[in-house]
Amino acid sequence: MNRFGKTIRLASTAATLAVLGLVGASVAQAQEDGFQLPGDINFLGQADPNVRRATARVNGNIITGTDVDHRVALIAASNNMEIPAEEMSRLRLQVLRNLIDETLQVQEAASLDMEITAEEVDQAYTRFAVEQFNLSPEDMDAYLASIGSSARTVKRQIQGELAWDRLLRRNIAPFVNVSSEEVNEIVDRMNAARGQFEYRIGEIYMAATPATRDAVLSNANQIVAQLRQGGSFAAYARQFSQASTAVVGGDLGWIRIEQLQNPVLEAAARDLAPGQLAGPLEIPGGYSLLLLIDRRQIGMADPRDAVLSLKQISLDFPPGIPESEFQLRAEQFAAAVAEINGCGDADARAAAMGAEVIANDELAVRALPDALQPIMLELNVGEATPPFGDVQQGVRVLMLCGRDDPSQTSGPEFDELMNNLENDRINRRAQRYLRDLRRDAVIDYN
Repeated sequence: MNRFGKTIRLASTAATLAVLGLVGASVAQAQEDGFQLPGDINFLGQADPNVRRATARVNGNIITGTDVDHRVALIAASNNMEIPAEEMSRLRLQVLRNLIDETLQVQEAASLDMEITAEEVDQAYTRFAVEQFNLSPEDMDAYLASIGSSARTVKRQIQGELAWDRLLRRNIAPFVNVSSEEVNEIVDRMNAARGQFEYRIGEIYMAATPATRDAVLSNANQIVAQLRQGGSFAAYARQFSQASTAVVGGDLGWIRIEQLQNPVLEAAARDLAPGQLAGPLEIPGGYSLLLLIDRRQIGMADPRDAVLSLKQISLDFPPGIPESEFQLRAEQFAAAVAEINGCGDADARAAAMGAEVIANDELAVRALPDALQPIMLELNVGEATPPFGDVQQGVRVLMLCGRDDPSQTSGPEFDELMNNLENDRINRRAQRYLRDLRRDAVIDYN
């Protein structure tokens, strides 16, 4: 158990097995678990793992190839990426699995008289279009068609999410209880660990055998390349990770480094700055990619929660300006900024040099780009950052006019801790619930 009272989520299924001493379990061990497996496997028919069937019938409900195509198009557009041909087969397989799960969830809700109506789905679709895209439902329909998807595939996903939420709220959540004593125990452990660092880490684990090692490594490197070009880590984790955290975008939550329980992963994570990626890292059973989402000290105020009062002084340049002239004017701008005597002098000095001033009195340090955060934390009131920018965007500085440091220590409150515990237990029961639905389903692949 970790200090939040949750079962520790290790970096992968293989890592879990390694910790328990079960990697490379013998046939005799498998037979003790109820399986009668021969030492040599002799298939009686063709078994080609590269052949994937794209459609299915789930308890009588059909999932078509078009359903898969539309969902793949939606994923590609939402992540603003072009899916390489070598990844498409795997993505389509994952999409089919997701569609099967959604179908099972909708069917289960209907069988228990909790059916989601078309009106509920339409209302949720309208909210989605307005809140996420600022589009009317009709314009949203047209947009989805333009990217090769459809309103039907989004509504199908919405129906599955609403059905599952209703099932959990009625069949699971009322039977999950967390006592005050459990939460107080967590608070005590947090106080004992005050000042120690904890990390919020994302993982993508890809299983490999000696026969598939090279192919998996190549695939992992392609994913890293896509991530470095701006791809969504959470999206790739949901699609490709084989760890249990795939369902939450690879997010391990807040953990201590040693909870990774693998020296390779621990060493890599310690060297990361927030936002940095590590991997592919070879570990028992496959490869892992790690993303350091954030880092904090337990029970201590985070300086990045300070709220700043800033003035941005920016100077734009006309299109087509020669590089030499840009450099000269940027140096003149930097020299002029250095002569500004605090924020009260900024507006007049900026006007004299033809620059623009924009003020913001409520900007948290953590809301700034990563490269600016450490610089802002070192500034005194009235000081400015070094100039930054380019010929297209212009040059600018940020001047610190005031800072309100966080007055309370960071860390979750009692109610938040209780909610975390409840949600964790609900999620674990939900996973078992979905596994039962899969086990009992009649699924025919076409």
